[in-house]
Amino acid sequence: MNTSGGIAAGQLAGCTVLITGGTGSFGAAMTRRLLSEGAGGPGSIGTGPAQVRILSRDEAKQHDMRIRFGDDRLRFYLGDVRDRDSIVRACRDVDYVFHAAALKQVPACEFFPLEAVRTNVLGSANVIEAARAGGVRTVVCLSTDKAVYPINSMGMSKALMEKVAEAASRDSRAGDTVVCSVRYGNVLCSRGSVVPLFIEQLRSGVPLTITDPAMTRFLMSLDEAVSLVEHAFTAAGPGDLFIRKAPASTIDVLARAVARLFRCDPAIKIMGTRHGEKLYETLLSREERARAHDQGHYYRVPLDVRGLNYDSYFNEGDERVELTEEYTSHNTDRLDEDAVHVMLRDLPEVRAELSSFALAG
Repeated sequence: MNTSGGIAAGQLAGCTVLITGGTGSFGAAMTRRLLSEGAGGPGSIGTGPAQVRILSRDEAKQHDMRIRFGDDRLRFYLGDVRDRDSIVRACRDVDYVFHAAALKQVPACEFFPLEAVRTNVLGSANVIEAARAGGVRTVVCLSTDKAVYPINSMGMSKALMEKVAEAASRDSRAGDTVVCSVRYGNVLCSRGSVVPLFIEQLRSGVPLTITDPAMTRFLMSLDEAVSLVEHAFTAAGPGDLFIRKAPASTIDVLARAVARLFRCDPAIKIMGTRHGEKLYETLLSREERARAHDQGHYYRVPLDVRGLNYDSYFNEGDERVELTEEYTSHNTDRLDEDAVHVMLRDLPEVRAELSSFALAG
C-alpha cells in the first residue's frame, strides 16, 4: 500500500473495514489496496485489515468480485443504504467505513431526482447514523465536484450529503465517530466515464463523440482517488472536507490522446452540451477556498462551526472571499495532448485495453 499521505502502515491491523457500494470501480480499487497489506489479524505479521466487508445490492457483481479476489478476508453483505436495517447489520463490529454507494449518473438522476435523494441523501444519513450507533471510528463519505454550485439533481443530492455529514459532525463529542468527506472530479477509466466510451467507439470504428471541445475536466486515476480517501481517513477531524489537487484537459485533447494511444485517426462528432452538464468542473467554491488549508497535494476545508446565531450572518463578513478564486478545471494546471497521452499510457486499465486491442487487430 502507498502510505505516502495515506493510511499509515499497521493502522488497520486487525480492523474491520466496510465499503458501501463496494462493487463499483472505487470499491474494487480500495479493496485491492486494503488487501495488499497482507493479513492483519491478532498475532499476524501483516499490517492490513482482518476483514473487508462489501455492501451492495447487486449479487452478480458481488459474485464476480468474490471470484476475482479469492480472499478469505473479504465478506459480502447484500443490502441497500436506503434500508437502515441492512446498514446496521453490515456496520456491526466495524472500525472504519468508506461510503461510496451512490446514484452517480447525471441523466438518470435528472429524470428520477427523488431516487437520487433517497440514495445519496437519506441513504448517507442511514450510513452515518448506523456507524455512530455501532461505534465506528471513522466514516469517509465520497462526494463529487458536481456538488459545488450544482446545476443537476446528482450534484444537488451530493451537496446535501455533504451537509448531512457536516450536521452530524457539529453534533459530535470527543470519542464519537469522525465523519468527513472527500470530493473529486473525473476519475479516468472508472465505470461510466468517458475514456472507456472512447475506447469502445474506437473498437467499433465509429466517430468519437464529444460535447463541447472547450469543455474541461479534472484528470485523476483510480489510485489517486483511493489515496485521497486514505489521506482523509488519516488526517480528518469531524466534518472536514478534502480534495486532491489535479490537472485538467479539454475533452477534445482527451479524445485525441486516447485515439493516439490506439494509433487511430478517427472522426470526431460534436454533440453539444448535454442536459445538466457544465462547461468546467469546480472542486472548491470561492467561499471554501478562502477557508481551506493548503496541504501540498490536498486542500482541507475545516468544518464551519458557527451556530444558530443569525446575527453573525447579517453583521459579519469575510474579506478573504472577495480576494479568492474558486478552484476549477479551467484554472488548474492544463495538460496538452502529449501530457495526457503519457498519463493515460501509465494507467493499468488502459494498458490492458491496449493489449486486447492489439490482439484483436
